[in-house]
Amino acid sequence: MPDPERDAGLQPERTRLAWRRTTLASSVVAVLALRQALRGSGSSAEVAGAAVIVLVWLVFLGVAHRRIRALAVRRPREMAPRSALAVVVCTVALAVFAMAVVL
Repeated sequence: MPDPERDAGLQPERTRLAWRRTTLASSVVAVLALRQALRGSGSSAEVAGAAVIVLVWLVFLGVAHRRIRALAVRRPREMAPRSALAVVVCTVALAVFAMAVVL
């Protein structure tokens, strides 16, 4: 069990900043993928793909925002496994959508 008197130092702040950078990068990827998906003929598949991209980005944004707020306290709690899984799924999904748009 960790020492309750442990001083976390700047580690929570660095982690919070890393989450912000990751959120920004994810936002850029989502916007570019959305733009590319909507640039086509406007078929129902492209519109559905764009809707999924937005949904995945919103889920990622929600999890990241909760984690950033959780890290604002002096002694933040560990990230829930369910939230970690959601972030991994969103990241992989955005990568797959990016590959599908490029190909």
